[in-house]
Amino acid sequence: MNAPDQLASLDGQQYLVLRPSGPVAELYEREQDAALQHADVRHPHTGHVTLRGFYEPQRREELAALVREWAAAQPPVDVTVEAVDVFPAPWQIVILRLARTATVVSAYASLTRALDATDFRRLGELSLEDWTFHLSVLYGKTLSAHEWNALEAASVLELADGPTETIDEIELVSYDSGAEYAEVIRLGG
Repeated sequence: MNAPDQLASLDGQQYLVLRPSGPVAELYEREQDAALQHADVRHPHTGHVTLRGFYEPQRREELAALVREWAAAQPPVDVTVEAVDVFPAPWQIVILRLARTATVVSAYASLTRALDATDFRRLGELSLEDWTFHLSVLYGKTLSAHEWNALEAASVLELADGPTETIDEIELVSYDSGAEYAEVIRLGG
């Protein structure tokens, strides 16, 4: 994120993300460029799969220690895009929907188990069954219903053979006083 109001809205928060850098990232960039031709709205500046959000401004180092310990035992994660899709109104977000690969499901589940033993404040967490693994492409919440419907119609696409890549590191991103910080942690299992 780089807009001052976006950074301010994230102050004190932390996010644990996977960042594709191969074929999934290439598809992400193409789809984002195409979506931005239809709507000039907010969007992430890099593709990422969020595994968790936190609000721990006073315990960032303790959170990082838990993430490092979890990551040391976590094997690399396979991500496969199965569709360009959307989260409909009221969210209005264009996404790359990911398949529920064994490793992405296992990563989410093992992270849940590690976090359940703590009192870290988690943001927007859903159960594994309810979570849609995805990369947000574009945030269309500010679009009118007509504009959103046109963008959705132009964007949604099932992929018979979507790109796959294996990600061997995780990133703990923190926001503090209008700045974004990131620690890249190798997955070791």
